[in-house]
Amino acid sequence: MKAKTRETNKQHEYGMQTKLIYGRSKSAKWDYNHHVIPPISSSSTFRLDTAKRGAKGFAEFAHHHDGEKIQSKVPIYIYDRLGEPNKELLEEHLAAAEGGECAVTFSTGMAAISAVLGALTGIGDEIVAHQTLYGCTYSLLTNWYPRYQITTRFLNLGDTLNLRRHITERTRVVYFETPVNPTLELIDIEAVAEVVREANKHRPPARKIYVVIDNTFASPFCQRPLELGADFVVASLTKGICGFGTDMGGVVVGPEWSYDLLMLYRKDFGGALAAKSAWPILVYGISSLALRMKQQIRSAAEIAKFLEDDERVERVHYPGLESFPQGALAQKQMRDYDGSFAPGSILYFILKGKTPKIRHDRGETFINYLARHAYSITLAVSLGHIRTLIEHPSSMTHSAIPLDQQIANGMDPGGIRLSIGLEHPDDIIHDLGSALDVND
Repeated sequence: MKAKTRETNKQHEYGMQTKLIYGRSKSAKWDYNHHVIPPISSSSTFRLDTAKRGAKGFAEFAHHHDGEKIQSKVPIYIYDRLGEPNKELLEEHLAAAEGGECAVTFSTGMAAISAVLGALTGIGDEIVAHQTLYGCTYSLLTNWYPRYQITTRFLNLGDTLNLRRHITERTRVVYFETPVNPTLELIDIEAVAEVVREANKHRPPARKIYVVIDNTFASPFCQRPLELGADFVVASLTKGICGFGTDMGGVVVGPEWSYDLLMLYRKDFGGALAAKSAWPILVYGISSLALRMKQQIRSAAEIAKFLEDDERVERVHYPGLESFPQGALAQKQMRDYDGSFAPGSILYFILKGKTPKIRHDRGETFINYLARHAYSITLAVSLGHIRTLIEHPSSMTHSAIPLDQQIANGMDPGGIRLSIGLEHPDDIIHDLGSALDVND
């Protein structure tokens, strides 16, 4: 009896963990016949054979017709800001990772957020945003957008009835993070998308509302909002996707029709990702994302339990804890590519203290001790790196938000954000325990 033969490559569906490494085995963006790893592109401008070819390249840039992209068999590269091989290979990987039709990269996460919101809104429009956001996003919406007569209504988007009541004719975008930075509160993506879908039934296509989600905290390994009904995903590539703390970047992933709009925005506003940053994110970052996240999630669960069991800690927010108040929602929407629960690598915890001032001071003492004495924990902003990073959101990453508003929105002045790296969890627990002992 003949042994059963393996499926052919065309029949076999390779897993996303493998696709994050290989991307497309063949791509017009580069010649894969002679390179195992894509070479780094270091040219800001590209030689053109003829003026006619240059004119054709400009004519093809960000130009679709009736849904079909007009492009030569091989891209005509002209200038880095318009496009170059490393960025476009990375964009193919990122679109696949998030389950989107297209991706456009930018120089930073904030450049990506600015691009998608700037592309979708205009004078007189309104953005509905969750009441707690990353401090720089909050600053963008409150300091800069009002100058363009674009207003933002901050709501608790955990209450979808509240969202339904506050959508108006001016609303063009519903924007939020989930998990929320830094409290790790979750927003039900499917529920919000359903409210927006119902509202769009009564609106002309030109006034459609779009759901835009910052997926930086979860990364596409733990959560893919587009699969749950979101229209666009933004992320800081600087964080979990890069993973090594070496390069900055941002991305917008969305429907195919948005590609031209986002590319034109990048061209005209200039926030292009550098090729020398795209290359390591492509070669080292996204290809190792699954491996890093699996280890970081295992460590985060162990460290969260240690902190929760310590009587000097008031509470710990981590979607993987049984005590997490939104555990059912976490189980529903935070899933890895294999369908396993993936609660992420970020913790938020608060030390005990009778007043916000006492909790703040204890948190500061705790962090300062770690900054001076810890070996496995670093006082630094950012997250998703191979090193464990700790910071004080109230006075650091979210300081643009007034203190009274922080408290009203559920951010405790003593709250501490901990991003788990690849160190052995026992070492992280040792350093945390030493800081708790000194702080006792």
